[in-house]
Amino acid sequence: MNRPRPTIPGPSSTALILAISLLVLTAPTATAEPVDWDKGGQAKEGGSDRTGIFAAARIQYSGSVAKGGGAGNVKSSDVNWTPPPCWYAPYLGAKDFKKEMSKHIDSQLNAPGMGGTAGAAIGETQRHYEDEYGWAGSPGYKDYNVENDGKGMFWAGVENPDEPDYLKRTSCTDLPFWVENGDAPPPQYEEAISPEILAALAYQHMQLPDTKVTLAPEANTKVNLPTWAWLDKAVFDEVQATAALNVPGFNIQATTTARPVSLKLEPGTEDAVTYPASGECVINADKSIGEPYAKGKADETPPCGIKYLRSSGDGTYKLQATITWDIDWTGTGGAGGDLPNGTFGNEQAVTVQEIQAVNR
Repeated sequence: MNRPRPTIPGPSSTALILAISLLVLTAPTATAEPVDWDKGGQAKEGGSDRTGIFAAARIQYSGSVAKGGGAGNVKSSDVNWTPPPCWYAPYLGAKDFKKEMSKHIDSQLNAPGMGGTAGAAIGETQRHYEDEYGWAGSPGYKDYNVENDGKGMFWAGVENPDEPDYLKRTSCTDLPFWVENGDAPPPQYEEAISPEILAALAYQHMQLPDTKVTLAPEANTKVNLPTWAWLDKAVFDEVQATAALNVPGFNIQATTTARPVSLKLEPGTEDAVTYPASGECVINADKSIGEPYAKGKADETPPCGIKYLRSSGDGTYKLQATITWDIDWTGTGGAGGDLPNGTFGNEQAVTVQEIQAVNR
C-alpha cells in the first residue's frame, strides 16, 4: 500500500499522547541520547553488547566551545541565519527499539477511552513496525527489524535544546526509520544529521575569546585628545570548534574556523569622533589591529581610535569594541563551505575629563 509517509502528530492532533510519549527526543546539552522512559525521561548511558547496539549517538563538542554544552557567544551577522532547530540521528538498535516502542504502543492502545483517529494512528504505527505496513519510499518492518539487529540503527528526531521556538524545536516529526551501518540516511530525510548540520551546531556552540582592546590613555582620557586603540596579534588569532558524531557504521564530524577580520569601535556617545570615520579598524598584515601608542605620537591621528568631544562628567562612557570574525567549515568527506560572519563585543568604561587650564 502506498501513501505519504506519516509523521508524529502535531500538538493539535487527537494523537498527541503518542507524540509526547514516544517519538521525539529532547537532547540535553545538544546530545542525541536514548530516553529511559522508566526514569522520567532521563538519558541513559550508551554502549553495545552481543545483542547489538543499544545506544544512540552523542554529539561531542571540542575546541573553543562554551562550557557545559550550552550555546556560545557568537552572534551571526546574518539575521536570517539560524542553527538547526532539530535533526534526525541514530537512536536505538533493533532489539532495544522494539522493547521501547512496543511497550509504549501497547500502553497507548490499552489506555481507557483510546479509539477513533488516535487509536487508528497508533494501530498503523504498530503495523508499520510489526507487519511490514509501509508506503512510498518507506517500506514497513517485520518484527521491528530484529533480524538485522547490530547491522544498523533506528533514527529518530532530536530537539535542539537551545532553540527557543517550541514549534520549530519539535518539527522533526517523522516516525523513526532504519539506517544500515555505513549507509547514508534516505534522501527524503533532509534534516538527517550531516557534516553541514554539525558545522552549524559547532558554530552555535563556539566561544570566541573575550579580548579586551588596549587603549592609550588606558582608562582616563581628555576631551579632544585622541585615544589610540589596538589589539596585539599574540592575543588575536583564529579559533576552532568541532562537532562530531560517532556510532558503529556512522562517523562524521565538522570543524568551524573563525578568523578575526576587523574591529568596530562605538564610543558610547554621539559627542565623539572615530578613527577611521567608519569606526571599523581592519586587520593588519601581521594579524594585529590598530597601532600601539608610542611616546611622541600624542598629536598624531591614530589609525584606530577615538576622540571624545565632551567630558563624561561624574560617570563614564561605555566604549563598545566588537570584533568581526570570518567563519568557514570543513567536514567529513571533503565537505565544507562558508558560514555567516560572527561578531562578539565587549564594553569598556572610559572616563573623559576636561583639560584643566592653568591661570597665572
